[in-house]
Amino acid sequence: MDRRSFLKTSAIGGTAAAASTLAAPAIAQGNRTLTMVTSVPHGFAVFDDAAVYFNNAVQAMTDGQITIDKKAAGELVGGFEVFDAVSSGQADMYHSADYYFGGQHPGYYYFTAVPFGATAQELSTWMYHGGGQELYDGLGEIFGLKSFHAGSTGMQPGGWFRKEIRSADDFNGLKFRMPGIGGRALGMTGASVQSIPGGEIYQALASGAIDGAEWIGPFADERLGFQEVCNFYYTSGFHEPGSALSVSFNRDVWDSLTPGQQAIMEQAAKAATTHSLTQGIANNAAALKRIQSQGVKLMEFTDDVWDLFGTASLQAMDEFMDDPMYAEIRTSFEESMKSSSEWLQRADRSYVQQRDRVLNRG
Repeated sequence: MDRRSFLKTSAIGGTAAAASTLAAPAIAQGNRTLTMVTSVPHGFAVFDDAAVYFNNAVQAMTDGQITIDKKAAGELVGGFEVFDAVSSGQADMYHSADYYFGGQHPGYYYFTAVPFGATAQELSTWMYHGGGQELYDGLGEIFGLKSFHAGSTGMQPGGWFRKEIRSADDFNGLKFRMPGIGGRALGMTGASVQSIPGGEIYQALASGAIDGAEWIGPFADERLGFQEVCNFYYTSGFHEPGSALSVSFNRDVWDSLTPGQQAIMEQAAKAATTHSLTQGIANNAAALKRIQSQGVKLMEFTDDVWDLFGTASLQAMDEFMDDPMYAEIRTSFEESMKSSSEWLQRADRSYVQQRDRVLNRG
């Protein structure tokens, strides 16, 4: 699909026209400032931390030749408007979670997370060694974007609920915040699903506008104060087993970078992915204990709920199989995940089981 033809017929065409009057990225004395728009407020644990880490790494590795001016959600555009802003040229780059933009193309779901999909380790394996990055590039060509994974939330819990979920029937009419294909699947269970930007979730929970929500994990969730307004925290989820965050450049901006600068961007993105994944792992256990000490009940879904999630997830993911690019992305993703899982089951995970057995034998 031709990018300019697409823009003329899309909802962002008007934004593209308006953006044509904006100045090019600031360049002075060999230095350059790029504008990054993001989907969350400043200071959001893990999510915004990944953007900050990426930006600092780029500035350090370019010896200050490139500085990134990060705009929080709402400062230049809304949290869910960053894709259109960068595709049209209103901003140079964004940092976000690409499943927010599945409405642009459903293939984007796979570059953040899909239900019962890849863990963080499996997702990186696909991206770096299984053809995922090449498919990401092909998808980006449609919209004039060049994207990399630049952050990882790791395994995400099932979420926060104002009331206990006793059976699959409890999802009928439940108002719940969940984006991506996971949200589409949850909607098939009878729940009323909403996709609310991260900065608005607390107020929606506190006001009763929603009955529950998922976010990232104990460390990030505690920072937002969800334990103040919800009594039940389900610590295992189906929807995001290893979610990636992404940095995406306007293609013209990307092409204007030198090969060395492009290489720095790619390596900074990989470093940000590792940093944010391990940040969550390092802090989640302690945060979970603090949450529990405040009276929150740690819960697990019943088997009939997990069965409901599985049926709905397959139905949701099958909806887009008539799109050739989506089908190609899904097939590549699942083949890589199957190969990774076969080895991990035999090696890493069996080792962890035996390690825990041996160390805890006394």
